[in-house]
Amino acid sequence: MSALTTDVKVLVIGAGAMGSGIAHVAAAAGHPVYLYDTRAEAIERGRDGIARDLRFLVGKGKLGETEAEATLARVVPVTELVAARDAGLAIEAVVEHLEVKQKLFRELEGLLGPGAILATNTSSLSITLIGAALERPERLAGLHFFNPAPRMKLVEIVSGLATERAVADTLYATAKAWGKVPVHASSTPGFIVNRVARPYYGEALRVLAERGAEPATIDAALRESCGFPMGPFELMDLIGHDVNFAVSNSVFDAYFGDKRFTPSLIQQELVAAGRLGRKSGRGFYDYAAGAPRQAPQVEPAHEGVATATVVGEFGPAEPLAARLEAAGIAVERRASAGAGWIEVGGARVALSDGRTATRRAVEEDVADLVLFDLARDYATTPRLTLARADACSEAAWAALVGTLQRAGLEVGRIDDVAGLVGLRTVAMLANEAADAVLQGIASAADVDTAMRYGTNYPQGPLAWADQLGPAFVARVLANLREHYGEERYRISVLLQRVALRPGGRFHAG
Repeated sequence: MSALTTDVKVLVIGAGAMGSGIAHVAAAAGHPVYLYDTRAEAIERGRDGIARDLRFLVGKGKLGETEAEATLARVVPVTELVAARDAGLAIEAVVEHLEVKQKLFRELEGLLGPGAILATNTSSLSITLIGAALERPERLAGLHFFNPAPRMKLVEIVSGLATERAVADTLYATAKAWGKVPVHASSTPGFIVNRVARPYYGEALRVLAERGAEPATIDAALRESCGFPMGPFELMDLIGHDVNFAVSNSVFDAYFGDKRFTPSLIQQELVAAGRLGRKSGRGFYDYAAGAPRQAPQVEPAHEGVATATVVGEFGPAEPLAARLEAAGIAVERRASAGAGWIEVGGARVALSDGRTATRRAVEEDVADLVLFDLARDYATTPRLTLARADACSEAAWAALVGTLQRAGLEVGRIDDVAGLVGLRTVAMLANEAADAVLQGIASAADVDTAMRYGTNYPQGPLAWADQLGPAFVARVLANLREHYGEERYRISVLLQRVALRPGGRFHAG
């Protein structure tokens, strides 16, 4: 299916930040754009915002002055919808209220030609339900941009039950022609990104609720070790807790109270207190002028040892051994079946598998046991997060920490929380992504693309599961479920199937 040609006029309804951003994108692609709002001053602000963005691009040398002027000239303010009756594509970006959207699209059906495509930028409402009020619901689809629309690459093309495939395919091709990265999704709560991303916030809030670590330490584990662009508490403060909590509640309610999406009491308290994050001056962090910035926990310097022993296969953490060797530490090797570990100064240190260190110490009969968290690349990570078993001695802990510090690692300690921080988060993201594929919401490729370009994750959760091994991810989740005894950690049926296949992977190759 071909993209809409640039002579097709685009009507954008709603001149707020999102609507004006979408108008900017369409105009930059060469379309004449009608920018409509019920308030003339809102249209003026929206158009001024587009002009500022264009001037910024010109100043950065990313856009020519002539092209910027032509783009702005293509954005035509309209205060009456009838003035845009020749539009071939109408994109709604108004308040997230079902009746408001249904009324608007009924009006557009009577105004625009029968071949016009109707698109909603909703992030939470059902496309099927919006379309149920229309005479031609097959012409309606979701066209979900991410804020800020001119800069964020992802666009979710969302089909309701009645949406014609040709309409979805045209929008997909059009978004691609506009320089975006489109993905197809079916109309289910949260679509792809807002659903699959819930564990990124939920697991961090769960670790905080258990007093496993302070927000800055949890943020550092996910940002510095796992490569996420922002830690979950930083991100929630940026989004606004009122918005983030509302989305969590919306997804939870839409899935009939599925425990995987249970909102956080901690976040509920922040919203009740008006601590909404950056926009209110305080959330998990204090943004008042002169307020001290909370720093992540870092272990003080210890004296390490000169030798270490790698036992068995160390899997994705093998680069840790190379880092020790590069620091002048003599590394010996000893064969062993199963997952490996490193012995340093009397301590055994191993990658978490979803059990607590204390439980593993008992089950494996090793008192001085320390677990380390997931890192995207153990060869380059600047930080390693550790949790020690309750029986681990201070001497063994100090020797291990000092040795890792000699290898150039900043060591952060959290309490003995099952799955630590990064591992449980990535496992839960992969689990949710697998269920999205299982339920036909999107393909594995589109889910991973959506999470990379809609949230700037360092890689898609299913690609990450392939890298770690789906069987290992399933084992982590099984251990978390046994530890907590909760449905929250049930394993996706698809993840189980992939884990059981010989060489099973979500992506071919």
